[in-house]
Amino acid sequence: MSENKTRPTHADVMGFLQTVEHPRRREDGIVLFDMMDRITGMKPVLWGHSLVGYGEYYYKTGAGREGLWPLTGFSPRKAAMTIYIMPGFKKYTDHLARLGKHKHSVSCLYITRLDTVDLQVLGEIISLSVERMKTLYPQWKSFPDIE
Repeated sequence: MSENKTRPTHADVMGFLQTVEHPRRREDGIVLFDMMDRITGMKPVLWGHSLVGYGEYYYKTGAGREGLWPLTGFSPRKAAMTIYIMPGFKKYTDHLARLGKHKHSVSCLYITRLDTVDLQVLGEIISLSVERMKTLYPQWKSFPDIE
């Protein structure tokens, strides 16, 4: 079985965010950086080249795929900001109805502009999803050792 190509790095997260080409994504990325820092209380880590992740958990699917992934995180993609809500959205339908302009897939929330969503509701979704992940994956951890 192949390994995940997206892994935690020692790269400077703020340095990465300051190099994001799209000005809106760069500004929104810094807002999310501050928000997720406050909400999670975890140190952000750059996973791969463009995913800012908080914490990690080990997963194994029924199909045999396994690996490490952040409890939550975001990536300033070209088309939209991608926010990773790992337990999915079934428990957050009320929040999504109040969030504002967005799209989502199984565990990714796509927001084109943070000023089109309610940041308090977004913070609640992130906070609830992290707490849910900690319950689902009690062996989760943070990254105090990465400097």
